[in-house]
Amino acid sequence: MNYTVIDRGDQLSKQLAEQFHQLVANIGFSHQPDNPDLVLSIGGDGTLLQAFQSYTDRLEQVAFIGVHTGHLGFYADWKADELEKLVEFMANAQPTYVRYPLLDIEVQQAKKTTSYLALNELTLKGVDQTLVAQININDELFEMFRGDGIVISTPSGSTAYNKSVGGAIVHPSFEALQLAEIASINNRVFRTLGSSTLLPKHHHCDIISRKEQRLQLSIDHMAITDEDIVSIRCSVSDQKVKFARYRPFPFWDRVREAFLGYEYNE
Repeated sequence: MNYTVIDRGDQLSKQLAEQFHQLVANIGFSHQPDNPDLVLSIGGDGTLLQAFQSYTDRLEQVAFIGVHTGHLGFYADWKADELEKLVEFMANAQPTYVRYPLLDIEVQQAKKTTSYLALNELTLKGVDQTLVAQININDELFEMFRGDGIVISTPSGSTAYNKSVGGAIVHPSFEALQLAEIASINNRVFRTLGSSTLLPKHHHCDIISRKEQRLQLSIDHMAITDEDIVSIRCSVSDQKVKFARYRPFPFWDRVREAFLGYEYNE
């Protein structure tokens, strides 16, 4: 199997990456960063988002595994002290593959249109003042927004920024996107729903800039600041991200351990 490793860059993550190279060399794996079948992320969720963005052109061929070296790794199945156990599974067992929905993003600027994929979310904020935007759903006006910003998240990303602004946690088996508001201002000119909104696959939403304004657009770990963003279209992607599982780790177990702080033991 061809593989590559992306680590966070701290000392522990680098040490684990080197250890992994040594361990898998003994089972015949080949380090092929340009053509991997497996991408191992060592660090936190930010590291895995970086790994995902590095291989969006190979999602059909690539599976991801996360090893977390911090206090919380929502996408990671393995802890730092379990690396040898992971390699033992890789040598002797076939993984189960799980696939999570992604977000298609089309950013229209004054002179170009650029497409992106997001594993977690898109966040749009005003830089110098509040964001003023029209929100369309399926090409129909839905609301006029004024406030700090808007978050559009995938189901797996619903546990990130979306949750902190009051959005719902959504199981990744739902092919949906979620629109959540960040500190909306409601008056007789700007009226918003106030709660997060779920859109199914084959629906789309557009965020349309309603004045000249400098905007900060964040897509997973990437940030873009620009004053010529005209509109952003978001929809559920036809592509999915693939994770290789060598042992069960149900989504609700991840949620419980991440946010409630305990493990269940029979």
